[in-house]
Amino acid sequence: MNPEPFLQLDRVIHEKGRLAIMSLLAATPELSFTELRDTLGMTDGNVTSHIRTLQEAGYVVVAKSYQNRRPLTTCALTAAGRKAFADYITLLEQIVQQTRKP
Repeated sequence: MNPEPFLQLDRVIHEKGRLAIMSLLAATPELSFTELRDTLGMTDGNVTSHIRTLQEAGYVVVAKSYQNRRPLTTCALTAAGRKAFADYITLLEQIVQQTRKP
């Protein structure tokens, strides 16, 4: 088995919490912080930490606004984030194909 694809996995995305966030954001244009937290069953601090890491990598954009006089934080993938996630999935598919070869 060729170990090269394993070495190319994006470590920013590969962590399970960030992978879950990226997966949710890839499936929908935008999610609120609360939706992410509740769907993933994470703490506020955990989601904040993972979002910050993804934001620093340029994969996620965070917008703060108000809805019904209450603060609303939303997250969405950037174009770079969509590409990085697609590349990550392609690499995983290559790894799976390697393991299926006799």
